[in-house]
Amino acid sequence: MVKRFIRRSYKKEESVSTKNEESVYKITEINPNLTITVDAFKKVYSYPDNQDVILRDLLISGTDKKATILFINTITNTRVIDDYIITPLLQNNDPTKGINEIVTIQSIQENNNINDIVLKVNNGYAALFIEGESIAYLLDVAKFEGRSIERTENEKVVKGPNEAFTEKASTNISLIRKKIKSSNLVVESLIISKRSNNDLYILYIKDLANEKLLQNVKDRVNALDVDSIQNLSLLEQQIEERKYSIFPTILYTERPDRATSFLEDGYIVLLMDNSPDSLVLPATFWSFYHSSEDHYLRFPYGNFTRLLRILALFITLFTSSLYVGVVTFHSEMVPPDLLLAIAATREKVPFPAAIEVILMETAFELIREAGLRVPSPIGPTIGIVGALILGQAAVQANIVSPIVIIIVALSGLSSFAIGDLSMNFTIRIARISLIFASSFMGLYGLTALFTMALFYMVSIKSFGVPYLSPLTPHYTSSNDKIFRKVLQRETYRPGYVKPKDIKKK
Repeated sequence: MVKRFIRRSYKKEESVSTKNEESVYKITEINPNLTITVDAFKKVYSYPDNQDVILRDLLISGTDKKATILFINTITNTRVIDDYIITPLLQNNDPTKGINEIVTIQSIQENNNINDIVLKVNNGYAALFIEGESIAYLLDVAKFEGRSIERTENEKVVKGPNEAFTEKASTNISLIRKKIKSSNLVVESLIISKRSNNDLYILYIKDLANEKLLQNVKDRVNALDVDSIQNLSLLEQQIEERKYSIFPTILYTERPDRATSFLEDGYIVLLMDNSPDSLVLPATFWSFYHSSEDHYLRFPYGNFTRLLRILALFITLFTSSLYVGVVTFHSEMVPPDLLLAIAATREKVPFPAAIEVILMETAFELIREAGLRVPSPIGPTIGIVGALILGQAAVQANIVSPIVIIIVALSGLSSFAIGDLSMNFTIRIARISLIFASSFMGLYGLTALFTMALFYMVSIKSFGVPYLSPLTPHYTSSNDKIFRKVLQRETYRPGYVKPKDIKKK
């Protein structure tokens, strides 16, 4: 009975709210009667209860027409409104001049649809209504607060630009246009939520991006049926294909130079307000392995860093699991002297090797997470001191052996070589999974799980692009996989994104 009552009351409230919305939007177009139009917008914005909504009545000199200007105080440049809109209207003496001639502002649009006008006002425009006219003049006076351009936080480089995206999409677009001075760079805008009316910007180079890929992205974005998507991190989860996969299929980057390089190869980049980053579509495994600094360094230096990175990848994945498998199931593979040394260190340890490693891996992950969440001045201190104290105390208490401390520390530190945040989580989860597989079935379990992961990666696609391409399946490209080529020999764009012009000039 209680549930039925709640449902009935909810339906009644919903019907009442629907009727109120219908009455508010009963007038869908601007009425020449200024009073009717202004009253309609007062209902839309709950004026005067809504304190940051401003309605300014004035009389246009010269034409002696009544007018009202509507804007939201907190997201507009009020100084521009005063100097370039209100003052010229009040000081006009020529009755033959139109609004476009009186108002000295860069962008002026005309619209008569109330819904469109509300969207523009919510995006920082000022709407000017004039008695006797059935249109509104939309004046671009937006001024959203945000950070200035700062250095990158997650994708640091030693050689190369250091500017990062900010939370303002207009600033981020300008950072990209600063690098691509071409008329073929297209910036499309879509509204992707029903209540918050969040804008999504789709960037691509018109004579490079594949039409089917672009349409695939647009269809997936337009199919979203949500009230609000405030940033790209939420959008990524909405449009990705495999929600439960540990492998990321959309590349996140906070670097304008990296987003630009992908655009020039025929990829598509997404930007939003409130997001200090961009999303690159589609993404392959190699995209997460690469760093923007690889091409800024000379050929031998860049490939040397990639060699270190691939070694770190295998060390962090297999060191702990190999130790567990060998010590538990395959001790005959260890040289006798080394086996005796390991046995001596584990003589007083009461736990099996698998329990030792899992305990220390858990402690390492806890210290790592705690170091990220505490205030920045003491974060590194907690990480270093915590690791030293816990490690030394664990050895002295005979809970773990010294060799396990070395193995877990080497494995954990090697994981930091992979700079991409999403791939870093993938590697950490995979490392723990391999430890469990090795503790149950030794090297056979480790090999089986790694092989299954490879099979799974082959099956993944990102917006129709195979995850391991161009390795498998093979495509025409510059073969920028584990190692890169000399810049002069990178003559092809990646064929798996099917760019309109595959050869670089």
